[in-house]
Amino acid sequence: MSLYTFAKTVVAIFLFPIYRIKVVGKENVPKEGPVIICSNHISNLDPPVVGITSPRDIYFMAKGELFEKPVLGTLLRKIHAFPVRRGMGDRNALRSGLKILQNNETLGLFPEGTRSRTGKVGKGLAGAGFFALRSKAAIVPCAIIGPYKPGQRLTVIYGKPIEMETYRQNKSSAKDTSDAIMDEIRKLVDNYHS
Repeated sequence: MSLYTFAKTVVAIFLFPIYRIKVVGKENVPKEGPVIICSNHISNLDPPVVGITSPRDIYFMAKGELFEKPVLGTLLRKIHAFPVRRGMGDRNALRSGLKILQNNETLGLFPEGTRSRTGKVGKGLAGAGFFALRSKAAIVPCAIIGPYKPGQRLTVIYGKPIEMETYRQNKSSAKDTSDAIMDEIRKLVDNYHS
């Protein structure tokens, strides 16, 4: 058993009962080929929650500073994290993300770049659009809904892959593409509450 699988199992044992996690739409995540899962961001626990609810192993970006600590950096790499320097165009992180997709793996992104203070879905940065346009990955919108309060239901919804071919053919900007992805995430949240 890999360290990733072990960590995923242990985290799931703790988080599923604490937050009464309900998963909707797992079947919308393609079983094969490159995939980008794009989620809203409401808590520091979002990456492990997406990690344990996704049917596929996910690679996430993590703050570059975390990798400067030797033991933590090694551990993070073993659980499929890779460094990104925030606040600047980090070419190494972009290359790493594209390589993951070229290897038919799954990349997990939080397009807002930071947690929403209000809980509402915010604006996306251009990064998600960059990866969507530069790869042939299926783009799966994901919505995390509910308070992170022990005993209260937390719902994770995976939507159907977003049709991206039009954006790729029209050479849309990364920002416009990210906006379209955020709109789909917003719809998942709004439709769930209605």
